[in-house]
Amino acid sequence: MKFLIAIGSKKYSGPTLEVGMRVANAFNAEVTIVYVGEKISAFSTSEVLMAQENLRNWKLDRQGVDVLEWAFDFLVQNEYVSLDSSADGFNVEKLVQTDDDRCEIFLEGIKTQEVGLILRNGDIIQQLREEVKRGQFDVTIIGGSQKRRTSHDLIQYIDSSIFVVKNYQPDRQYKMLLAVNDAPNTRKAVKYGVRVAQAFDLYTTAVTVSSTADFRGNYKKASAWADKFLRRSGVENEIRLEHGKFIETLSTIAGDNHIIVMGSSTKSPLVKFFTGSKPIKVMEDCKCPVLIVKE
Repeated sequence: MKFLIAIGSKKYSGPTLEVGMRVANAFNAEVTIVYVGEKISAFSTSEVLMAQENLRNWKLDRQGVDVLEWAFDFLVQNEYVSLDSSADGFNVEKLVQTDDDRCEIFLEGIKTQEVGLILRNGDIIQQLREEVKRGQFDVTIIGGSQKRRTSHDLIQYIDSSIFVVKNYQPDRQYKMLLAVNDAPNTRKAVKYGVRVAQAFDLYTTAVTVSSTADFRGNYKKASAWADKFLRRSGVENEIRLEHGKFIETLSTIAGDNHIIVMGSSTKSPLVKFFTGSKPIKVMEDCKCPVLIVKE
């Protein structure tokens, strides 16, 4: 599997990077860490191309190189990259320019497969979409952005599963909340949830929410399958059948001490535009991390 971890400032991205690497480790995934900075002007880019002898100085001044170095130090301190990769520290000269708005460096992983550090410049939504498409990532991990619309657009338009590390507190004792129903993505969401639960040793609640007290047969079958799969995977769990409004019920149970895992919406983009989607609304309303699993 391939995971993309999107980081922002050094001040706020610590939890995102910590959770992202732990989850990637659980999946034995190939990991890429990306920072998107402001777009470089055409004048600055042409200067670099015309004066290669100044490339090192340009990179040192380029917004985001210091964030990549911070991420590199995290990887070294937590033994995610090999000694060969870290022997000389973060070497800016090893950054390879792939196009005007992107450069990269790849490191040999220890707990995970290869670890890449990517620096992009431009609009964050566009740049992350292009990186996901370029790398064909299975999961994109992002922080809980202070800009509500940013997280919304990332979930809506990035073609991978999305893990929003919202309000994560490393010293908090988390549990997992699995949203289970008869939707096509539910089984994949449960399987992802099991890997995360095992990585963090999380007690798991699998909840099925019906709008009425009369649960249809497919809901009960989905709940029974999830219970069986969780028990076979060695995950301590409980099963809950709740009736009420889906988003309110999920947010109430989750509080601020759960990691929510749910399948993505199967609605068409046009329908989502007019009516919204439950995963996006859960992400907006909840106070905890959310993993939205796409097909």
